[in-house]
Amino acid sequence: MQQFSSDIKQHFVEEYKSILRFWQQYSVDNENGGFYGEVDRKGRPVPDAPKGAVLNTRILWTFSSAYNFLKDEAYLELAHRAYRYLINNFWDKENGGILWSLNPKGEPLDSRKQIYAQGFAIYGLSEYYKATGNKESLGYAIKLFELIEKWAFDPRHGGYLEALSNDWGLMADMRLSAKDANEPKSMNTHLHIIEPYTNLYRVWPDEKLALQITRLIDVFITKIIDPQTAHFNLFFDMDWKAKSEMQSYGHDIEGTWLLCEAASVIGDKQLVEKVNEAALRMSEATLREGCAPDGSIYYENHPSTNYLEEERHWWVQAEGMLGFMNSWQLSGEKHYLEAAERLWNYIEKNFIDKEYGEWYLRIDVKGRAVLSDPKAGFWKCPYHNTRALMEMYHRITNSKIS
Repeated sequence: MQQFSSDIKQHFVEEYKSILRFWQQYSVDNENGGFYGEVDRKGRPVPDAPKGAVLNTRILWTFSSAYNFLKDEAYLELAHRAYRYLINNFWDKENGGILWSLNPKGEPLDSRKQIYAQGFAIYGLSEYYKATGNKESLGYAIKLFELIEKWAFDPRHGGYLEALSNDWGLMADMRLSAKDANEPKSMNTHLHIIEPYTNLYRVWPDEKLALQITRLIDVFITKIIDPQTAHFNLFFDMDWKAKSEMQSYGHDIEGTWLLCEAASVIGDKQLVEKVNEAALRMSEATLREGCAPDGSIYYENHPSTNYLEEERHWWVQAEGMLGFMNSWQLSGEKHYLEAAERLWNYIEKNFIDKEYGEWYLRIDVKGRAVLSDPKAGFWKCPYHNTRALMEMYHRITNSKIS
């Protein structure tokens, strides 16, 4: 099998630019401000779609990161737009924090404080600060860190609550989405708190922030990673009793490189070694159990009912390629590099919409793209695939691949 080489780097950059071009052309809402809440496969907006905090904060991160990567002023203009809209419309001026969703006109729709969304706001704001040096942006990121620590951190059992009300009170329904279990803690929220905390630490190396990142890593090692299966457990009660047996291959492989990144930023050698060991166990489990014969990664597994969800989702393949690349860099084991290459080949053949641009959201069990899915939406965003392509470029640049 032909291995990744330096020749493929420009291919990654061209696809990276192509994805961003779709968002530049079709996602900007010139009538109501900000960005459309949903855009279909052909780039046509869905006018009554709500505007979600997750999509908007990920757009902020994406275009800030794109400017940091390629120094194109057009990307910075979109980052400015995303920043202004986030602060002017999503920021809760009375209670602080980021609202969950707005109506198409930019007015509050759901004002709950989903901790996952607060985390992605930190991720975008800290990246925007890197791009611009805007101290106001860093200030908002720090405020969000302080709000999360004040209201969502569990000092008794460790970790963070899923969601709180508009005024940071307790809620009966804390779910991130309708498909999730209504439990007070989840793997997903913790993964996407450690991710922005890591990014914030790069520009604001605060001692308390370092402590909380270290505590989060310990939570993953001791509570979230199942010692028997090497998969993430997904939902938990307050004292970390697992409440779900479902396995999410995409989160597993995404978590391998995000946890390594967090430990590396903290810089503790023993912590890095512990995380690297766990990451390789998880990568091997994903490769062994979650990969199809064509190299793609299945969506989810339900061991108790022996049901494998065989759809392929865009973000899982992107994170898988990067996760396997990271595992090759950790171990030198060539089968991880080959797995990353197989995933890229699968993405190129199946996920890239060569007619309208961007990537399809999912491929069904018969191998067909689901054309009715949005290209941009409450959850369909430009962050997973652009990040994977950019990271692959950097990692190939800094690795010796023969």
